[in-house]
Amino acid sequence: MKHSALVAIAAIVLASCALNRPAPVKQQYLLDPPAPVAVAKSQPTSVRVGAINIAAPFRGRNFVLREADLRYETDYYSEFLIPPSTMLTELTARALERSKAFARVVPPGYSADADWVLDGFVSALYGDERDGKKVSADVTVSYYLFQSSGGSGMPVWTRDYQKRVPLATPTTEAYAGALNTALGEIFAELTRDLAAAELSSPKR
Repeated sequence: MKHSALVAIAAIVLASCALNRPAPVKQQYLLDPPAPVAVAKSQPTSVRVGAINIAAPFRGRNFVLREADLRYETDYYSEFLIPPSTMLTELTARALERSKAFARVVPPGYSADADWVLDGFVSALYGDERDGKKVSADVTVSYYLFQSSGGSGMPVWTRDYQKRVPLATPTTEAYAGALNTALGEIFAELTRDLAAAELSSPKR
């Protein structure tokens, strides 16, 4: 009985310590890449950003680190404030609107008609630690432009963008900053390419 009592007291003490210990603090990040400059000539039509989907390994909110060719790890203490798919969809629409690549940009989630729909797929979104000495932010996005109605269902325009930005320091803040740089470069190229694309008049 004496032994049982000691065990019970020890369990209570340990539980009390666990309750008093502060919970781990998660750091949450919201990306804000630089806006692309306005294009020289806009497409005279309208566009709506549909959905920017994310590959399954990077779809969650936690930051993902690539430690080896086949080994990845999530960072429990660092995460995006909102799911990356939602965030990148909104950021893409904002870049199109600020660049004036199209005469009108319909915000995501709106049911208003548009001549074109721009979708995307992110196949890479992680911090690459394979070098051992230098960590980099890796982002790969493919964009697809469709006719909103009357088309064949095949994209009329598609382009892949891949960026690898080294981190100034091996910190989560530096990683978020490198992601902003990578996405800023991608959006600058995307808006220029779309504005210069030879798009036929959309069918109605």
